[in-house]
Amino acid sequence: MLCCLAITAFSQVKGVVKDSNGNTLIGANVVWKGTNIGTTTDGDGKFVLEPQPSVNELVTTYIGYANDTTQWNGTAFVEITMKSEEVNLDDVVVKSQRPGRMKAKGAENIEITTSTELCRAACCNLGESFSTNPSVDVEYSDAATGAKQIKLLGLSGSYVQMLTENVPAFRGAAAPFSLGYIPGTWMHSIQVSKGAATVKNGYESITGQINVEYLKPQLDEELDVNFFIDSHLKMEANIEGNYHFNDALSTGLLAHYENMWMEHDGNGDGFMDMPKVQQYDFMNRWMYKKDYYIMQAYVKALKEDRNGGQVENAHNHSKSDDNQRYKINIGSERYEGVLKNAYIFDEIHNTNVALILSGSIHKMNSLYGFKTYDVNNNNAYAQLMFETEFTPSHSISTGLSFNHDCFDERWKLEYMPNLVNAPDENIGGAYAQYTFNYDDKLVFMAGFRGDYSDLYGTFFTPRAHVKWAVGDLLKLRFSAGKGYHTPRPMLDYHTHLASNRDIIVDKDLKQEEAWNYGTTASFDIDILEKCLIINLEYYYTNFNSQVVADFDSDVHKLHFYNLDGISYSHTFQIDATYPFFEGFSLLGAFRYNDVKTTINGLLREKPLSSRYKGLVTATYKTPLEIWQFDVTLQINGAGRLPDGFGTFDAYPILNAQILKWFRWGNIYIGGENLTNYKQKNPIIGYDDPWGNNFDATMIYGPIDGIMFYAGIKWRLEKY
Repeated sequence: MLCCLAITAFSQVKGVVKDSNGNTLIGANVVWKGTNIGTTTDGDGKFVLEPQPSVNELVTTYIGYANDTTQWNGTAFVEITMKSEEVNLDDVVVKSQRPGRMKAKGAENIEITTSTELCRAACCNLGESFSTNPSVDVEYSDAATGAKQIKLLGLSGSYVQMLTENVPAFRGAAAPFSLGYIPGTWMHSIQVSKGAATVKNGYESITGQINVEYLKPQLDEELDVNFFIDSHLKMEANIEGNYHFNDALSTGLLAHYENMWMEHDGNGDGFMDMPKVQQYDFMNRWMYKKDYYIMQAYVKALKEDRNGGQVENAHNHSKSDDNQRYKINIGSERYEGVLKNAYIFDEIHNTNVALILSGSIHKMNSLYGFKTYDVNNNNAYAQLMFETEFTPSHSISTGLSFNHDCFDERWKLEYMPNLVNAPDENIGGAYAQYTFNYDDKLVFMAGFRGDYSDLYGTFFTPRAHVKWAVGDLLKLRFSAGKGYHTPRPMLDYHTHLASNRDIIVDKDLKQEEAWNYGTTASFDIDILEKCLIINLEYYYTNFNSQVVADFDSDVHKLHFYNLDGISYSHTFQIDATYPFFEGFSLLGAFRYNDVKTTINGLLREKPLSSRYKGLVTATYKTPLEIWQFDVTLQINGAGRLPDGFGTFDAYPILNAQILKWFRWGNIYIGGENLTNYKQKNPIIGYDDPWGNNFDATMIYGPIDGIMFYAGIKWRLEKY
């Protein structure tokens, strides 16, 4: 009788699945008992089901957790807590882990990478966590500083919005080395949103967003210790620990140290193949949850020193009488803090208001030969949000935001009289976003925001997403939206000071503006009682306004000017995943990039970009998941170098790792770039770094060769 009354009262039953520590479980199966009617939890651990006549029990299953049967008492919202199920061996306790990679269930094309996937390679930092990812490329930007940049949809990282826990991060001066500022062991998950992303987090994403979730202080009360060393004598140590004061208040402390103390010159050109890097990184975060109020906060501090350039015994043609070496020294200090407050008025309708505050101070001092470039970059950000679900099918999110960027640049640069300081910028904005959800089968999301910049005036950002689940076999997604980027050439390209090019920046550079359109098709095909997952994607990015970095017109100059013509990117991708047998899974992917820009009046292929990428990655876990074996092969396609430097051919990169689980943690060994492919002559004019032809920025592939590594991780529970 109760069940029948509940069906009359509620058209849908919504809920969330968590573990005993309050962490949401992604991909858990929730089924009405005695039926085949059910669903799986989304990226937030939530689910939606239709009530069923004469059934009032929900059965929840998740690998590594005891099956749970929950009595449904007729409420519209159900919270299910699952207990872990351990398998005890003589020297091992195995807990099942979440899937390594999955698609979010909403309208956006979001790929979620969990800690399970991050264990498949030596993810010493964020930049190294994408080695098994078919969508994101991470490449060196020069052969002297070790700076890496992300490429998404064939375009550079300046068009990707970086977020940490959905708060804009690593802007301005922090961008060139930001991929090394997040240690791999600190990451709980990574979400990659392709194309036009949600307007909640601002207007900046043109090709997408990358959001990093740190380890949560409300996780198990334990201490993790990790040590890593590689054949290049790079050493890392990490410590992560949580402490629960009570059921409401928890704190976590994360510490990271790395040191590359040896000089390496494998190709004998007299320059280090990679800089010597020493980094200290600390974070303290807090979580408070009581009744309907939730508070999260953290403070983070980082200090890093990079030393590159010529090795001590290098033979060089010196500019000075004392035979001085060409040195590159970059020192960075970064301090940041985030405070997030939320109050839930109505849990059933997810009605809440949230206030987010963040701030950062980034200081960098750099030396390139006799050139110096120093910058202090302060940022402050605030966002006020309100969200509610009017009905299970209709929801809205609205908010206000304010962002302040302040820059203090100082330099001593020869032959570069045209440079000017990056201007400060204050931007205030407002947005509204509506979502229609019909039983997760048809989802429509439309957002619109308006912003006012004291540099560029008022501008608007429309974005829309549609998801259509055509039965159980096919899911289609469509997206369209606009994005903007404030050009700051010296901040975005300061690592290009590792050359003797004359840098010319035109005055009155326009705000960069582009439209992005995308469509995806995902197939779930049952073959031999296993699921073959195939994804097809196409994205088109078209710039209305862009700042061109012209390396082509003159081999001795790098010229920045406003686009006069067309600029676009077409990206096609197909990837497929299939578990051939128990414990073994194979992913294959192919992506084609067509990226062109009008350079000096001619439509040209963008230099230093591979036209295609092939990826095959395999993982095998033995029964009871005691051993894990991973292999990844990348084939990076050919492309062109700037005029005067020719072209480059396709090249392979092969990585492999073996991991063994124990009761107390795990140990792992592996190798990267096992094909030992190295770019020939990565530094142009290395024999005369003071001459006009010196250039360390013509990089398209690996600079250093094969590398082996080993690591160990201890876990001390309830220390």
